[in-house]
Amino acid sequence: MLNVQNHPLRESLSKELHARPFPIIDAPSQVIYLALTCSDNDEVYIQNLANLFGGLDYVIGSGHYYQDLGGYSLKWERHSEFVTYTILLEGEDDHPFSDKAASYFPVSWLASLDSQVLTTVKLRVVAPASTKQVEHEILTNFHTAFQSESLAISYVLDKNAIVASDFKMDENGYIRFGVLPIGQVGRHRLGRIVQRLLEIETYRAMSMMTLPIAKKVFSRLTELEHDLASTVQSISGREGTYQENLNTLMTIAAEIEYLNAENAFRFGAGDAYAALVDQRIFVLREERFLGRQTFSEFMMRRFSPTVRTCKAAHKRLQDISDRAARAADLLSTRVNVRTAEQNRALLEQMDKRSELQLRLQQTVEGLSVVAISYYAVNLLTYLFIPLAEIQNWEKYYVASALVLPVVLSVVFMVRKIRGGISKS
Repeated sequence: MLNVQNHPLRESLSKELHARPFPIIDAPSQVIYLALTCSDNDEVYIQNLANLFGGLDYVIGSGHYYQDLGGYSLKWERHSEFVTYTILLEGEDDHPFSDKAASYFPVSWLASLDSQVLTTVKLRVVAPASTKQVEHEILTNFHTAFQSESLAISYVLDKNAIVASDFKMDENGYIRFGVLPIGQVGRHRLGRIVQRLLEIETYRAMSMMTLPIAKKVFSRLTELEHDLASTVQSISGREGTYQENLNTLMTIAAEIEYLNAENAFRFGAGDAYAALVDQRIFVLREERFLGRQTFSEFMMRRFSPTVRTCKAAHKRLQDISDRAARAADLLSTRVNVRTAEQNRALLEQMDKRSELQLRLQQTVEGLSVVAISYYAVNLLTYLFIPLAEIQNWEKYYVASALVLPVVLSVVFMVRKIRGGISKS
């Protein structure tokens, strides 16, 4: 044992790999399977069912349950969006696909459920036989339990078994599957085949739940695309104000994002479930049985168009979201260009105003030189009057002699002050 602290999730994640083992099935046997929507009371329901069957108590929080009850077994699993109940019955009924096997789920227990049914399956595993015997059984008796126009049937796992289903609900709402082992097929291999078939039907049902949403999205996107096209035409034709076009674009974009946010999980889950259906069919390693359609061909014709419709709706939703974003960018660019033009015109007006202010300033500056010079000459005249009286000069001679030097000095001083301000 390593003397190192384990990650708190190490043990639980390791157990998760082995939490849902394949069932062990003997031939012949029957399987009754329910897939229901999740409920807050799922653990209560499996505990009640275990008590009714006399099995061990369910371990709270484990997410799975398997109990051999003698002659039949009960299996329960909880997934992210659904829970499954499986009853495995040993032996074969005298009347294949009869309602007797389905009665193992107590009526009172079924009435207590608040979940909704996603799919229900009756699966029959017949006694092993040779290839010729199995082919004869299918051609004479077995195929009568299915509708021939939609029957899919094929060899699987290197012709160790034959699987069949028409994927149609019978009068009681069950989908029928048949498994016919060829030769001695191990219990574990039969369990894997049965598990794959149940998963194909469950994931098929879960994936197709996206179809109504896709149709709803298609219908709403048609209206939104028309509104978006009209808005883009208004922008290109300069119809309406920028504010009106912007408000319309914001409304369209908001509804697109709402549709995207509301349905993104369902579209993603639908793609994931569809991929699981293809993967589960692939691992069966199908081979054609006497010219009949295989499971993969059935899904390609009946199931794949649904998947493509859902993908197209999702792609169209993403496409219109991108177009709305481009329209908003276009309008934003036009608004920015118009704003730039307005700013340029405003700057030109400011330049003209600055030029006028400069001229006015120069005019005021000239008048200031005259005013300052006038007062300076008067002050200096009074200063030099006593000297002029000594020299017998007239006052006017003194004033006139001072005018030119004073004016030049004032002009020099004003220019120097203006130069200092310009440098700063």
